[in-house]
Amino acid sequence: MIARILKWLMLLQVLAVLGVAYLAMQAWGVASPAMAVLLALAMLLAVRALIVARNFWESRRLGSPVPPEYQLGAMGAARLFFGELRATMWTSSWGMLRPRLHAADTITGQGLPVLLVHGYVCNGGYWTKLSGQLARAGIVHKAIDLEPINGDIEAFVPQVEQAITELCARTGSDRVILVAHSMGGLVARAWLRRHGAARVARIITIGTPHHGTALANLAAGTNARQMSRIDGAPSGWLAQLAASETPETRALITSIYSHHDNIVAPQSSAQLPGARNLAFGGIGHVALASDARVLRQLLEEITIKNEVAQPPSSPHFA
Repeated sequence: MIARILKWLMLLQVLAVLGVAYLAMQAWGVASPAMAVLLALAMLLAVRALIVARNFWESRRLGSPVPPEYQLGAMGAARLFFGELRATMWTSSWGMLRPRLHAADTITGQGLPVLLVHGYVCNGGYWTKLSGQLARAGIVHKAIDLEPINGDIEAFVPQVEQAITELCARTGSDRVILVAHSMGGLVARAWLRRHGAARVARIITIGTPHHGTALANLAAGTNARQMSRIDGAPSGWLAQLAASETPETRALITSIYSHHDNIVAPQSSAQLPGARNLAFGGIGHVALASDARVLRQLLEEITIKNEVAQPPSSPHFA
């Protein structure tokens, strides 16, 4: 569904660029059609940049203090902003338009398979960069598309359960590793609450608002309300989820997050007591799963589990 929506949005943006280019030639005296189109594209990019800038402003205004060792100078702040803008543009304008995994027919099926769970208003195309890394490492993986995009997080749990069942049947493995971005981490925890830990070796969340995010108050959908913060506290759904978890449950989770996340605010919301919490700096929310540092950490976390896992009895494909 999200791919179809994005294709329509891309069409609207193309029409808007052509309309502005025509206006530039007719009303603004731009003589060259090429220059008019470039001007229109620059205006579109400026609008996208303003949206990203607004999110950074809101997340900083409502955010948690940045530890001294993660403070950024002017150049670091510029790299943060343009890195997030680039990741946002690439993901929404290409990656999620054609959600495909890498090199599925060359994966030998070493170790535990990995299920990738995307976040709010995304699809499996978000994982393109990580999929390439997993394929080169010979790790079987599958990405799930959660629908409807504005649905109840609890309603996504059966979709995760079905994907895990299919992945285990395909690979012959009795356990999987879950890697989840943003809202996907909450979906993974909701699945764990309902189905238990027997078939999961590790849950790795990336930029997940475990205690909610103030920016979700501005978003639409039941899932956005579940991720919200009310009077500075997690929503009732988040509080119930946390109350249901034991120390053994939390010990299964690794939470990777950025002190400069522009969607999770406060950024400390991604810290989960009892879990393995790994902090980064200078990385925006969308850029988390394509940043080289985070990708290295993800592969390390996955590989650690795979080193102690029994490999499937024969090669399988993602």
